[in-house]
Amino acid sequence: MPPALRRIWAIVYRHLALYRRSWPRLVELAYWPILQMAIWGFVSVHLASAAGWAAAAAGVLIGAVLLWEVCLRSQMGFAISFLEEVWSRNLGNLFVSPIRPHELVAALVAMSMLRMLAGVGPAILLAFLFYRFDILTIGPALPLFFANLMAMGWAVALGVTAMVLRYGAGAEALAWSVLFGLAPLSAVFYPVSTLPAWLQPVSLAIPATHVFEGMRASLLEQRFDVGHLLAAMALNALWLAAAAALFAAVFRVARRRGLLLNVGE
Repeated sequence: MPPALRRIWAIVYRHLALYRRSWPRLVELAYWPILQMAIWGFVSVHLASAAGWAAAAAGVLIGAVLLWEVCLRSQMGFAISFLEEVWSRNLGNLFVSPIRPHELVAALVAMSMLRMLAGVGPAILLAFLFYRFDILTIGPALPLFFANLMAMGWAVALGVTAMVLRYGAGAEALAWSVLFGLAPLSAVFYPVSTLPAWLQPVSLAIPATHVFEGMRASLLEQRFDVGHLLAAMALNALWLAAAAALFAAVFRVARRRGLLLNVGE
């Protein structure tokens, strides 16, 4: 195995070891996605018993909840794995080793994917068993929707990580709040046209908006909206590039000022 991959695996293993003998950590991974699925699942059951548009919207609602959890869990998996290093005051130890910043980011991305799968997987199963919603009905675009939502989660998490590096414990709350703040603008549960006209351009600048618009096209109109998918990919490339540039700039400042040793204070 190349040295870089060994270093990345070492960080991933360090985080996996935290879950090996800690059942509360394992339960926490799936708790919130399952709770969200249960709440919105019962709402969808109520809508399905109605007539007209409400019945058609039931499956779309469950699909939106599951896809939003993909983005949310990806972002929080990345950010919380980084915060674990902060809380254990391990950043200084990491960066006196041969580990490079991009290797740390790669390891956090890997942990994000594992945590997302562990959290969203049970919710997907619950949706099928209790509400008869098969996420595969979204169609062949589903893996691309997942990839774009994960990419947006990583971009947001990378920005949050940069803020924690720069401002310390005072910025930790951003790990839980930033993506929730974007939810009303991301057209998760309603089309972009529902928003005021002056907010619609802002919404369309968010990658997740195009994923959820594409999801509604797949479920309600049985069509693959290539335009929205390409827009999501292009926006994610911009978001990731901006977040990576911010992280690199802040990391240089943090290293120069010795903030890596004091970031948890």
